[in-house]
Amino acid sequence: MQIDLEGISERVIALPVPTGRYHRVRGISGKILFSSYPAEGTLGNGAGYSTAPAAKGRLEVYDLEDQRQEVLVDGVSDFEISHDGKTMIYRAGNHLRVLKAGDKPEGNSGGTTRRGGWLDLDRVRLSVEPHAEWEQMYREAWRLQRDHFWTEDMSGVDWHAVYARYLPLLQRVATRSEFSDLMWEMQGELGTSHAYEYGGDYPPEPSYDQGFLGADFRYDDTADNYELMHIVNGDVWDHANSAPLQRLGINLKVGNRLVAVNGRKVGRENPLGEMLVYQAGNEVFLTFERQGAETPTMFSIKTLHSEFRARYREWVETNRRRVHEATEGRVGYVHIPDMGARGYAEFHRGYLAEIDRPGLIVDVRFNGGGHVSQLILEKLARRRLGYDVSRWGTPVPYPRESVMGPMVAIANEQAGSDGDMFCHAFKLMKLGPLVGKRTWGGVIGLTYRDSLVDGGITTQPEFSFWFEDVEWGVENYGTNPDIEVEIRPQDYLEGHDPQLARALQEIMQTLSDHPPTMPDFGKRPKLPLPILSPLTIP
Repeated sequence: MQIDLEGISERVIALPVPTGRYHRVRGISGKILFSSYPAEGTLGNGAGYSTAPAAKGRLEVYDLEDQRQEVLVDGVSDFEISHDGKTMIYRAGNHLRVLKAGDKPEGNSGGTTRRGGWLDLDRVRLSVEPHAEWEQMYREAWRLQRDHFWTEDMSGVDWHAVYARYLPLLQRVATRSEFSDLMWEMQGELGTSHAYEYGGDYPPEPSYDQGFLGADFRYDDTADNYELMHIVNGDVWDHANSAPLQRLGINLKVGNRLVAVNGRKVGRENPLGEMLVYQAGNEVFLTFERQGAETPTMFSIKTLHSEFRARYREWVETNRRRVHEATEGRVGYVHIPDMGARGYAEFHRGYLAEIDRPGLIVDVRFNGGGHVSQLILEKLARRRLGYDVSRWGTPVPYPRESVMGPMVAIANEQAGSDGDMFCHAFKLMKLGPLVGKRTWGGVIGLTYRDSLVDGGITTQPEFSFWFEDVEWGVENYGTNPDIEVEIRPQDYLEGHDPQLARALQEIMQTLSDHPPTMPDFGKRPKLPLPILSPLTIP
């Protein structure tokens, strides 16, 4: 076969298939094989490490002679074709199947038979020498850093000397967790953020899966039961992110007493936390004593695996309410928990509801980083140039979703990575003052390409960020606030937020000094018909 490269880009034709998300494309005699995947949002997918990829794709074929598209297999993760183009293998989660390339199998089941093509991976047995494996993994991780670290000189670190320094310690490593510790120490010699190691071949750990109720209780030593002090106010419409005790029809009140779980009395001998062990996501029966009721009330609820999302929502809404009350509704509040899919969604959830107010507080405390800070900064930096005015509706800002008046950002020492970059850029762009504490200081972004032989992952810091004022100075330092405000332990205990209070003080002063106002738009244009002279007919 001879390929004429000259003008090849002008001889491209589109495969006549519907618009979609296509992944791997392979050609065989007379046919084209490709995998397609459903269009999905990123929220809820998570970014956690998993050894079993999702099997949501389809393996499809396009017959060039018949000009017909057909689905061969539903539920695939990936596929590949042999070098001779006659055999294909596809993966579904952690299962493998071998078939004749381009042919549709008779069924998708049938066990691990030669006819069905499924490979019996349980027959695979490996003899592993841990120390030999760890030594190879050590070399591999060291090599990945050598080849992909963001600067060729390894930031002045003698990387070969680091290899030689830690290599003898491998002989003293006895467990996979000790090897992990050694890897963190070795990569830590680079003095650079985002050099991680995780995953790997660990024995299964016990999981106690405690259930949560999304509420605060106080143990009453006199009555030997638990008094309900507070029900977390999450998103009541989302059962995964709200307190089970918030459900319609339960109608619990502060002061009601929890006396039994699944029919067993709770108290000194049976603490509430102990009674909820192994109950995560399960239906449990709770018995409460209510004031004024003659008999206790029993009802069932489904416990949470975690209260984090519900408590986060309550914290955000509490802050927003404080801002509205302190400013008589003149200032909005937005919190951005990270710079990923969840943070981008959370930003718009708050921003679109708060943008009509004259001022805005942007809270990036505890921001976990990500990659969307540029998109958020672009929106916050929009300069309001005019309005789109109609007869019946209210004037709409141009550009849309632009901030009307002053902004203040709040950061703390737990805002990092892309959260660092957001804070530093917020200052450079002069969008407003930054209140709080110096940020984390880790802005050399990571990636990873290859897993280690036991399935573990090491990350390589590949993308270092330079800023016009401090150059490389944000890494290992962070960015300083314009106004430093500490939150003391006693402030947390008493429910005070000095950082939010100072942000309110700053923005209210700016609103007082330079109050933004809506234009009166002046007189509307008049376009009367011209006055014509009477037509005279001779």
